[in-house]
Amino acid sequence: MLRTPALIAIAIGALVVTATPAVSASSSTVSSAGSSAGKPPSGVVDALERDLGITEAQVINRLANEARGNSAAPALRKKLGDRFAGIWYEGAESTFVVASVDPADAAEIRRAGGVARIVPRTLAQLSAVKDSLDRTAPPAAVHSWAISPQDNSVVVAANDTAAAQSWITASGVDAAAVKVEPSAERPRLFYDIRGGDAYYTSEGYRCSVGFAARRGTQLGFTTAGHCGATGVTTTGYNRVAQGTVQISSFPGNDYAWVATNSQWTAPGVVNGYSAGILPVRGATVTQPQGSVCRSGSTTQWRCGTVTALNATVNYPEGTVTGLTRTTVCAEGGDSGGSFISGDQAQGMTSGGSGNCTVGGTTYFQPVGEILSVGGLTLVTAGGTDPPPTGCQGLEETYSGSLTSNASAYQPNGSYYQATVSGTHSACLDGPNGADFDVYLQKWNGSSWSVVARGDSPNPDETISYNGTAGYYRYRVHAYSGSGSYTLGLSRP
Repeated sequence: MLRTPALIAIAIGALVVTATPAVSASSSTVSSAGSSAGKPPSGVVDALERDLGITEAQVINRLANEARGNSAAPALRKKLGDRFAGIWYEGAESTFVVASVDPADAAEIRRAGGVARIVPRTLAQLSAVKDSLDRTAPPAAVHSWAISPQDNSVVVAANDTAAAQSWITASGVDAAAVKVEPSAERPRLFYDIRGGDAYYTSEGYRCSVGFAARRGTQLGFTTAGHCGATGVTTTGYNRVAQGTVQISSFPGNDYAWVATNSQWTAPGVVNGYSAGILPVRGATVTQPQGSVCRSGSTTQWRCGTVTALNATVNYPEGTVTGLTRTTVCAEGGDSGGSFISGDQAQGMTSGGSGNCTVGGTTYFQPVGEILSVGGLTLVTAGGTDPPPTGCQGLEETYSGSLTSNASAYQPNGSYYQATVSGTHSACLDGPNGADFDVYLQKWNGSSWSVVARGDSPNPDETISYNGTAGYYRYRVHAYSGSGSYTLGLSRP
């Protein structure tokens, strides 16, 4: 891997009682109290016309279809449950396609505006196959692997089919669920990047701001993990003292967060070069074959499509999981830059192959993971994301952290007693990119019964319930995704 100061080239590299309710212990602690409508920016339209080879009308229809599909995807996935087999887009104008293993789901898919495809394997089955591959050390000939809902299989990219097949056999997975494709990409890291503005590290490298994000009141920004380890200091594009890397993960992941000093502010935008200064208004994940664009200091503003989510890439420096694979081209110096779909933040450039003359493959680290793991809040145009409706004025605040499919009980792993009738209010603020739910339960003398719920396909929920006197508790459940949450509540 070529590595010089300030310039790094691409290198592809449970008790039951009868008098009062039983409770579960919790490690939670107490503390003191989608895409906007309108015509897309001309720079986005122009770049998609150029890079996808479609007309302006097709671009506008495509972005509108993708915005509707991305909004519908979480609820539809939840509705189909263990029959769900994936979502993707097809065609120049991004037809919304939803797969299931049960033909009976076709009507539900059509009602949601999608085209139904019936396939033999669920997404959960494919995920289990990929997980097994992730646990098996790959040979150098295997470049990457990811679930392809379109193929209803896990697609492995390798330059030696026999070596790939031997690796697949060694993993013990169902070989029929894996498809090997020839690859010459050999992914490698990008340094010297600029998603928005450049910054320089105390180790002598130039990298780029991914997206502005706060941890509590501390402002900072996301970037690529390979740009610097925890403790590395940074200066800005103007060489003014800027901040310190406080979160960094690479390999395994490829994300980092730099905490900035009081000299820096954030408008919640991305430098789109020829597309202008673009607002960031959220982080709704685009689905396979959806449009995505990238900003980088070498090749500036480039666009393409997402070809796979949750890809694992075998870099020479180590394997990284959970990346998104795209057709967007990139070159040395583009690493770490912002990936954005419309006005929705997607992630930070990790690595890839090829160049913007002959084309290539580029992977990005989804921004949702570091927002969740780091307890960060994405800064959006006009300010940070507002708190969920109904979160103001609540009397108590509790916080905790959950992994996917886990639950916690509040307040403090216990329950409370309402001695009078009245309103029970709660507001759950979960991690971006996750689906956290909250349930109000009442003790009926022998068990807990759910009396109110907030279970939309979103991280944030609210509950308002008018109840009689009795014992109550809240169950916070991580339906999907992991991270920190805050629960505000008021009692009668």
